[in-house]
Amino acid sequence: MTMMYKMNVRATVAIRCLLSRDTATASTRLRYAACAFHTQQPRRSSALQQHGWRQYSTTSNSLESWKGNTMSQSDFMERDTVLVLSDNDEVIGSASKKESHQFTPPNPRGILHRAFSVFLYDLSTQELLLQQRASTKITFPNVWTNTCCSHPLHGMDVNEVDAPEDVMDGTVKGVKAAAVRKLEHELGIPVGQLPMDSFKFLTRLHYWAADTVTHGEKSPWGENEIDYVLFVTVLNKDKITIEPHVDEVDDVCWVTKAKLFEMFADKDLLFSPWFRIIANRWMISSGEETGKGGWWDDLDRTMNTNEFCDYESIHRFDPQEEHLGGGGNAGPLFGVGK
Repeated sequence: MTMMYKMNVRATVAIRCLLSRDTATASTRLRYAACAFHTQQPRRSSALQQHGWRQYSTTSNSLESWKGNTMSQSDFMERDTVLVLSDNDEVIGSASKKESHQFTPPNPRGILHRAFSVFLYDLSTQELLLQQRASTKITFPNVWTNTCCSHPLHGMDVNEVDAPEDVMDGTVKGVKAAAVRKLEHELGIPVGQLPMDSFKFLTRLHYWAADTVTHGEKSPWGENEIDYVLFVTVLNKDKITIEPHVDEVDDVCWVTKAKLFEMFADKDLLFSPWFRIIANRWMISSGEETGKGGWWDDLDRTMNTNEFCDYESIHRFDPQEEHLGGGGNAGPLFGVGK
């Protein structure tokens, strides 16, 4: 049975339910039909059956209902519906943000899902914008990290679900749409100031980390993500508006490479594990590993050529020792990094 045929069958069932005034079933069937069209995935996988995850979102996260400025951190945990993935970054289902970030004995590293990390640079000074995550955040509060990090979601009015062909050609419009949405929510950057076509997709990494620094060695929270790295630049920082959301961001600062080295050396500062991986592997030290120089060394080359782009690989990393463990006693999964 073809995917298009399945989509038509589901849509037909939805219409019949509407005619019989069974609106709840109709709504669910329509969402199934839409997800079948966008993700082109099998109806149900063995992994979903084993863990009981939903194949598709059964809640709407349209921009009309997704009002970041009126939602609490608990609301995001319950209502945001992330993209559950296979190890090869195939979308195989959905889960709430809360479900996906819980580290428990049945799921010692939570549920693998898609994420993105944005790095915003000022070309006039070569500075990178960092944010300090708010102390009220449930996962990894108080840490310094890159400009913006979050998740594409199921069910948004502007589709945030990228198919494999979108990854292979580097367009990833879904991830970029999610980035624009969250930059406005977290940092108050108006949508038009950083259009989707200004983002450069560079590569993906699969990392995981228990939030043991915040919640202790048996932390019930952590990250397990395939993270899409996005660079974006502005000619001058004065050209953009930055008004951080108090529930999302405690502080922001523009840093040079030298300043970032100083911050990394300061034992009183906390940094997100994903930011340390990206910075040390590609932004700063890749010159030693590849001979090409780091992404930050030549922003013109990074943004205007595909020399640093790797759309085929998924680089895999275990966390630093301090982020092993958690509620499921998770140990190393990948080795050093692959």
